[in-house]
Amino acid sequence: MVSPLMNDALSRDLFLNGRLTLNQPMKGYRAGVDPVLLAASVRARAGQSVLDLGCGAGAAALCLGARVPGLTLTGLELQPHFAALARRNAAENGIAFEVVEGDLNDMPAALKSRRFDHVIMNPPYFDRTTGSTAPDPTREVALGGGDVALSKWIEAASKRLMPKGYLSVIQRAERLPDLLASVAGRLGSIQLLPLWPRPARDSQLVLLRARKGGRAAFRLHPGLTMHTGETHQDDAESYRDLFHAVLRNGAELPFPD
Repeated sequence: MVSPLMNDALSRDLFLNGRLTLNQPMKGYRAGVDPVLLAASVRARAGQSVLDLGCGAGAAALCLGARVPGLTLTGLELQPHFAALARRNAAENGIAFEVVEGDLNDMPAALKSRRFDHVIMNPPYFDRTTGSTAPDPTREVALGGGDVALSKWIEAASKRLMPKGYLSVIQRAERLPDLLASVAGRLGSIQLLPLWPRPARDSQLVLLRARKGGRAAFRLHPGLTMHTGETHQDDAESYRDLFHAVLRNGAELPFPD
């Protein structure tokens, strides 16, 4: 069966102030700031290995590779057309990125025996089991995980981590109870960083970091506000300096000490 996304026109989108160019379908799921924020939160260093579960067109892994040269980057992607785009994007940006096609519920042999220093993921943002409707149903196709419970994503990540390895996740705030329940018992040293869109607004996104074999107490960090001003005033960007540095200059987004 040929995916309808195969016939979609592609756009070439600039990330990190043009340091990274991604080919993406014009229609359906398109990477925005979320994978950039995820990549910025990963405390990786040269020589380490990283697995991006549900890598799509490669936005998170390639943003991380642009910030930290010398990583061994690997992605798992269910949809062949997105896997092909991820490989193309890696080649065009000169970043080594191995992309494996397969299902996280049936881990490919190419990954089953391997362990990684970091696993990163940007899983679907809605819970199909609740009967809620996806804001963008094509996103689950892009990630290849619409029917996969969040707990299965975390289980797959935990199995791929080496001892003392780190999991990094970005997720919608309303899915936090499910996320924490899925991580508990599998990983430790859990740290949570809420992201506020503007002052006095509810958090919409959370970043979670956890460690395999970690024993440190749970830490809920003070949230970070992304934009200045209580409302959007005009078409100009309103990112605070930290987020401007992350989204435009490829800076790290550190968890507060």
